[in-house]
Amino acid sequence: MMNNIISVSNLQKSYGDASALRGISFEVEVSELTVIIGPSGCGKSTLLRCLNGLELFDSGSVRIGEHELKMNGKSHHHLNTQLRHLREEVGMVFQSFNLFPHLTVLENAVLAPTVVKKMNRQEAEESARTLLAKVGLKDRMEYYPSQLSGGQQQRAAIARALAMSPKVMLYDEPTSALDPSLVGEVLSIMRQLDDEGMTQVVVTHEMKFARDVSDKVLVLSDGELIETDSPDVIFTSPRDERTRNFLQRYL
Repeated sequence: MMNNIISVSNLQKSYGDASALRGISFEVEVSELTVIIGPSGCGKSTLLRCLNGLELFDSGSVRIGEHELKMNGKSHHHLNTQLRHLREEVGMVFQSFNLFPHLTVLENAVLAPTVVKKMNRQEAEESARTLLAKVGLKDRMEYYPSQLSGGQQQRAAIARALAMSPKVMLYDEPTSALDPSLVGEVLSIMRQLDDEGMTQVVVTHEMKFARDVSDKVLVLSDGELIETDSPDVIFTSPRDERTRNFLQRYL
């Protein structure tokens, strides 16, 4: 039985002459929390966005669950079908929350399941209420995003992503836009999801979280995956000098 839920093979991505990802390959097991670290501009966010098709890569492949995305001259229609299937497996949380400002927190969480999954409105609302309570927003469901703190907005964004019942949650710097005092409340939700067995891939600069909570750490430098290992190995005896230099700046 296949236990890896994400499989990335030889991913290449360029912007004009600038190479953003250089032959990246890795796998993520079911229920793993994988953290991607590295200096700014090394390709972390690009890699994450390739995992759910927000960025189209030049060559290689991404498989999530049973759905695979390959770039090899597919017709536009075939590509769109592949992208739709891939995105149905994935929840995405951005650093800037991306909540709809004109909708309440509850409506934000109900919208995608009813529109994309054609879920019955009552069922979608019941699920959304349960998820919002889970992330500590039981008393904020009728608020608009502008009435919430940054930490509350990010927790609402996590609940909204979970409302689509994804197999994998992806986070792109989920705490970087937050006041330092609010970072903990978002990371605690991610810890809780990890305890519940949710597969998560996190791009972050929160090294303590990476060291204490992750199952696996991927280190990127200049678009290359320079090493991947357990947090114990990466944070105590990294093999690559670039990893050592990076961690010295952050630790």
